[in-house]
Amino acid sequence: MSTLKKSDYYGAGLAIFSMFFGAGNIIFPLALGNYALDKTFYGISGLLITAVIMPFAGLLAMFLYQGQIQQFFGRLGKIPGLIVAFLIISLLGPFGSTPRCIALAYSTLKISFPFLSSVYFSAGACLIIYFLSYKKRRLLGLLGYTLTPALILLLTILVVKGFWDAPVTDQIELAQSNLTIFFHGLNEGYNTMDLLAAFFFAPLVLSSLSKKEVENQTSQLTFVLKASAIGASLLALVYISFGYLAFYYAGHLEGDVAREQLLSTIAIQVLGPYAGFMIGLIVVLACLTTAMALIAAFTGFVHKEICAEKISYQTIMIGGLILTFFIATFEFSGISQFLGPILQSCYPFLILLTAYNLTIKLYELRLANIRSPKQVCDYI
Repeated sequence: MSTLKKSDYYGAGLAIFSMFFGAGNIIFPLALGNYALDKTFYGISGLLITAVIMPFAGLLAMFLYQGQIQQFFGRLGKIPGLIVAFLIISLLGPFGSTPRCIALAYSTLKISFPFLSSVYFSAGACLIIYFLSYKKRRLLGLLGYTLTPALILLLTILVVKGFWDAPVTDQIELAQSNLTIFFHGLNEGYNTMDLLAAFFFAPLVLSSLSKKEVENQTSQLTFVLKASAIGASLLALVYISFGYLAFYYAGHLEGDVAREQLLSTIAIQVLGPYAGFMIGLIVVLACLTTAMALIAAFTGFVHKEICAEKISYQTIMIGGLILTFFIATFEFSGISQFLGPILQSCYPFLILLTAYNLTIKLYELRLANIRSPKQVCDYI
């Protein structure tokens, strides 16, 4: 065993950021800034509520339930709760968010490599995801200390140069009201699917602590709160930066620019001939890190809750990735059309469930007169 160090907070915070920062987190802030224009502030404000505040409230609620997904969804009843949890993790895993990550990476790279085949790319991506994440204990370290720092470095270069070289033009004004744009931002936050992911990322983070010795003054709760704050802050910063980048470069995004090509189009203006390679790395890293976390969460849930550990973890992951491969061949637009109506229907319900479970837990802690982080950990 080793004692938690300061670097562990940053490593876990970076890993949490990379888990959330996938296909939707790249596309929707850019699309929002391109749509909201001079009212980007109001659109991003709405996005931050449904794509940062609510997901991290869900993450906190799951930590208070010690990552016990059955207990969290058990408020709906044992069988209904299990069914709802399975449907959600299936959407996050092979039937939605994971193939969407692969499809976005393919759409972005195809601009620079037009000969690229969707079938071969999807198959190769699934193989890479398997070999990097089939051992779940090492997932958080790989994300936090290797892949995410590279991703953040590339994002920083793009954003800083983008703001530095932003064209000086008259602001393009949008006729719609501030409130309309705010609610549009709220709806775009649904499409990131981050609240759904939060329920299943908590067990991954907690499992990384199994080999760490938690001292009296450095409780699990303190650890996850600090790590979550780092992840949430980074995510919010990227959303704000991407939203305003799309606004500043809106003049270069006129015409029929597909959502999945917004980042590439802006990067060409910012980085010139290096854009293809740079954006390819950013998107592949972002999608790879999130896909790894999502397929690991799906595998862990099915392995424990559905199969009662009677089927091996690796076998379930292989099955999930085979399904992911077939769905990914529908490409980004086809997957988004399928997911959109489902998310619009279920997201408000999940927000209410999160708020209810979080309120119940906090009320229980108050009744028990529990105040310090260590007391909370001992109680739960």
